Amino acid sequence: MATEFSGRKLLSTEREKLIVDSLSAGGVRTIAELSSRLGVSEATVRRDLQALEERRLIRRVHGGAEPLRRGSGELLFNEKTSLHAQEKERIAERALDFIHDNDAIFLDGGSTVLALARKLQQRKNLTVVTNSLMAASELMETSHRLILLGGEFRPRSRTLVGPLTSRVLESLAIHTAFLGTMGFTVESGISTSDPNEAYTKELVMKRAEQVILLADSSKLLAPSLAGSGSTDDIDLIISDENVSEDLISRLAKKHIDVIRTGITPEKI
Repeated sequence: MATEFSGRKLLSTEREKLIVDSLSAGGVRTIAELSSRLGVSEATVRRDLQALEERRLIRRVHGGAEPLRRGSGELLFNEKTSLHAQEKERIAERALDFIHDNDAIFLDGGSTVLALARKLQQRKNLTVVTNSLMAASELMETSHRLILLGGEFRPRSRTLVGPLTSRVLESLAIHTAFLGTMGFTVESGISTSDPNEAYTKELVMKRAEQVILLADSSKLLAPSLAGSGSTDDIDLIISDENVSEDLISRLAKKHIDVIRTGITPEKI
């Protein structure tokens, strides 16, 4: 299978995207077939399949894997928080550097964004707008001003989403929006499994002066169902050290800065 990555060693996020694409195009694939296509060992393929299954992107079967139907691929919120926990903590810690006393910020319903919400006691006099009931529960006993969006309750992400959120959002001026995501590609930007959630994310990106995406590298290069704006709406991505130089270069062409935790931050 010829790919844009031919001729160099693939990173895990790149392999995972190619595996998902291959399964989506052809159904069941064997481990041996994927190993040959990707040019890596069968042990590496097994590890990739395990990681993809944990994120409900594929289903492992005896000797291989098959695609998972859309709509069943999103983890419950508590399950999300346990995945890549250390990476999420480091990303949240770095994101805190972009919040200053007296700022007006938005926090959405991602598990990495929740990790950031838990650190906001280190700042003073914030105005925090959120559609996340989990973030709100972390902040309701603080001295920060808290504004909740109205909307339809989405149990899986514990957020308020959909067209009703527009009535509050359109009346607010937000300095920085911190967003999580289920998927992201350079071509299409942020994506999620629920159209109503995608709608609210897009509204937020239009209202914010600055949009920062908090996403560990497993979310990058792997699209989800419903697109939510474009890369033109994103100013900065904070991720982990596994983001490839190739992806950083491609994002640079979209005028998106990248910070990798564990590596001296780069402005590109």
